[in-house]
Amino acid sequence: MTSDHPNAWAADAIRRLRAEGRAYGPTPLRPLPLPALRDVRVYLKDESAHPTGSVKHRLVRAMFHEAIATGRITADTTVVAATGGAVAVAGAHFARLLDLPFLAVVPAKTPADTLARVEREGGRWQVAEQPPAAVQEEARAVAERLGGHFLDHFTDAERALTASREPTIADEIFTQLREEPHPVPAWIVTGAGTGATSASIGRHLRHHGHPTRLAVVDPENSAYFPAWASGCRDYATGMPSRIPGIGRPRTEPGFLPTVIDLVIPVPDAASLAALRWLHDTAAVPAGPAAGTGLWGVCHLVARMRESGARGSVVGLVGDHAEPYRNTHLDPEWVRARGLDPAPYAGVVERFATTGEWRPPTG
Repeated sequence: MTSDHPNAWAADAIRRLRAEGRAYGPTPLRPLPLPALRDVRVYLKDESAHPTGSVKHRLVRAMFHEAIATGRITADTTVVAATGGAVAVAGAHFARLLDLPFLAVVPAKTPADTLARVEREGGRWQVAEQPPAAVQEEARAVAERLGGHFLDHFTDAERALTASREPTIADEIFTQLREEPHPVPAWIVTGAGTGATSASIGRHLRHHGHPTRLAVVDPENSAYFPAWASGCRDYATGMPSRIPGIGRPRTEPGFLPTVIDLVIPVPDAASLAALRWLHDTAAVPAGPAAGTGLWGVCHLVARMRESGARGSVVGLVGDHAEPYRNTHLDPEWVRARGLDPAPYAGVVERFATTGEWRPPTG
């Protein structure tokens, strides 16, 4: 086989992807101090430590890996994504690593900071001509016109994670907990955007026979909680999530309700109140989805405490705070969108210091 054979390029590209993953190693598992809860330990799996600052980094690496292995990405393929979020940044990062052109088709209201991050990673972007609900199909058409590859993270991420054979979030969590007082957690808590992360964790728990249960937190407007509760696999709300990275107006192909033990709906105002506690008290510079996750973690820890159970609970930090300084972390931005975290403010603080879990009702 000559060095210019397509298989030679593919093997080298996959080697570079794997080397990138090994270079940064597992993301940190950080203890979250909750002084009043001595019998239950809480940890945060910090996916913001990835080079592009998000849990989407490992998903996109897996999608590049799988597309190269199946011949859908070759040495001169233009990679196209339909997103104005973390997937676009990660896509540009891996395209640059492999010397491939990258184009993100982004919704009209994509923050300028995100577009700048795509450019810093060597990618290009163009504003979609269609409304947000049609951006996926527009990007797919652009990829076909360019003879490129459409990076469909809603359809492909879950399958790519399974095929990549690289350590998953769950692999890392169980390795990192090995020397801790409760090495097998009672719960792992995550959000669902594409659904790939929750599916990957759920598969791991079943493959290894762990008694750990999996909870998914779901923001307002999202289809995942009603889909899980009703058993309707094609449930749709038609409304976008206000918590970036999680929640969808329809159930996506990667969402596997059969591996999920509980879905917890979380008010957006509660997510923002919990986010503020993470920043101001716990000094965790996380994005809004981590606030949603923390609310769910507290709910589950309170249930464990009421039943006298001991153990550990692991939540996820899906991305870093920096992209949200002028949005979800800005009180004026929050008020302008009709969100009022005030009724939820102090709930997490009281729980951490006294063990009393008293969220607002109604």
